[in-house]
Amino acid sequence: MISVNDFKTGLTVEVDGGIWRVLDFQHVKPGKGAAFVRSKLKNLRTGATQEKTFRAGEKVGRAQIDNNKMQFLYADGDSYVFMDNNTYEQLEIPGDQLEYELKFLKENMPVSIMMYEGETLGVELPKTVELEVTETEPGIKGDTASGASKSATLETGVTLQVPLFVNQGDMLVVNTEEGSYVSRA
Repeated sequence: MISVNDFKTGLTVEVDGGIWRVLDFQHVKPGKGAAFVRSKLKNLRTGATQEKTFRAGEKVGRAQIDNNKMQFLYADGDSYVFMDNNTYEQLEIPGDQLEYELKFLKENMPVSIMMYEGETLGVELPKTVELEVTETEPGIKGDTASGASKSATLETGVTLQVPLFVNQGDMLVVNTEEGSYVSRA
């Protein structure tokens, strides 16, 4: 058990039968009444986020999440196959569990698989990935307004806003948490 006073961003806890990751928290001490902790939690099974308020000092269960380093191999119909690099065991994860991650996932990419008591909760991508631009409009010389951007489709099918100087065939560094352009590779 862990006190809600010890919440930290990224901590995983068991609340109401679910496995939750703390996204944000705030200790509140009102002038009148008891102190409390306001938190924003993400359900690791469903992906839903929820704001929850706890009384100060309230205890919740700590969920021990194992992060196994694996490599994405290939898509097999609606399942995605990952391999443990140490034991060469393969793990299949259904596509509906990876909706967001599929935007940035490409073959042979190293990832971290989150497991809780043998149950696969999801895939944690690296903070940034390199992806190739497969389709974008050409940049026009002299079109240099500051902050101007255009749409680009990357090799995984995701579309995002990029600066005007990015061309088809360029390799880009993409932030997987925000789904945004970082730089050219």
